[in-house]
Amino acid sequence: MHLLAPSLESLSAALASGRTTSRELVERCLARITDPSGEGARTYIRIDAEEARHAADRIDQARARGDAPGPYAGIPISIKDLFDISGEVTAAGSRVLADAEPARSDAVAVARLRKAGFVIMGRSNMTEFAYSGLGLNPHYGTPSNPYDRGTGRIPGGSSSGAAVSVADGMAAVALGTDTGGSCRIPAALTGLTGFKPTASRVPTTGAFPLSTTLDSIGGIGATVNSCAIVDGVLSGDPVHLHERIPLADLRIGVPQTAVLDGLDRHVAAAFQATLHRLAQAGARVVELPFAEFGEVAAINAKGGFTAAESYPLHRDMLARRGDLYDPRVKTRIEKGAHMTPEDVAELRTRRSDWIRRVSRHFEAIDLIACPTTPVIAPAFSELDDDDAYARINLLMLRNPTFINFLDGCAISLPCHEPGSAPVGLMLAATHGQDRRLFAAARAVEDLLAAR
Repeated sequence: MHLLAPSLESLSAALASGRTTSRELVERCLARITDPSGEGARTYIRIDAEEARHAADRIDQARARGDAPGPYAGIPISIKDLFDISGEVTAAGSRVLADAEPARSDAVAVARLRKAGFVIMGRSNMTEFAYSGLGLNPHYGTPSNPYDRGTGRIPGGSSSGAAVSVADGMAAVALGTDTGGSCRIPAALTGLTGFKPTASRVPTTGAFPLSTTLDSIGGIGATVNSCAIVDGVLSGDPVHLHERIPLADLRIGVPQTAVLDGLDRHVAAAFQATLHRLAQAGARVVELPFAEFGEVAAINAKGGFTAAESYPLHRDMLARRGDLYDPRVKTRIEKGAHMTPEDVAELRTRRSDWIRRVSRHFEAIDLIACPTTPVIAPAFSELDDDDAYARINLLMLRNPTFINFLDGCAISLPCHEPGSAPVGLMLAATHGQDRRLFAAARAVEDLLAAR
């Protein structure tokens, strides 16, 4: 069942007016989590039911006294399993770390959300060590995509449980990470909005790393502003919820290299219809080569930053407990064993040159637009074969990864017709343009909502 997730703005207003309470919101989420016919057991690795109730009650009491900690205090949130939560084990979706020492303090991101009054529902499921865009987890099960549950489709990853927790009403918003699309891919496949900030915007302290170069922290929610609110809490920057760039002032580049290859009919139709609507609304939509996108696969052929930076972290664990890893994740991590310091130095040099050349294209445009993923959520049955798994994983990661490699910011928002298969529209800009990207995304979201 795919629920219409409420925006954080609407929940904040309902709490402020007394039309609902934090305890009521938490109980609704818990009812969805514990529904025996639902996906709660695969969406969450750990559920903090009693602590969530206690936190909600404290916030309701504080609000009744007039001293609630903020406008979003009392709103339920899920936390991806790779973030430290004080007193809990951070397993990062693995069995390898399941018996590790509990965290002594909250991750910076978790601490900031807690200070803002968000109520933590629990730890959401994920691809083991965040190393895949599909969302499969053989250890804890994989939550099924809310779309077409009769067929059984992947949720996308690596923030799989994060997206399903919001889509199925088990949280109002979710905290995720994005190293190559891990917020945007599951958001696109489940009909939600997912944001990847400029990597340096949010501290990663207390988040189990995949790539220290590419990791970024963002939210998955119902709307652009839901993501912007979470980003404001995480980054400490002011949130400009009403700021919009008029569509007539927007210059949108559509890259012609790689990003449009292999589109299925659902994605192709939704994307072309969206571009048509943008042009009709006055936006300047221009096709640009972006030939540099065709170089990324070769630059990362030896494994890229994810393999180079994850392998040293896992080397000892692989030697001691390699049999506990998901074999498909283990294979990808081990690619880093063959990368030398010279390989990594060359990778950094080539990336810097690539960013310089790609950034020049943005002198004539405000942002780029492309499908977040080239196909709708594949069925689980399509991934039984290892070769198919590898091929489809690369397909899912392809478009989002360009923006991580660019050190830019990006957002995926739904662009499909209501009732049809979810399709994500990715809007992306260069390093540090997060506020402007949000302003553009709000305008595009308004246009699409008017269908």
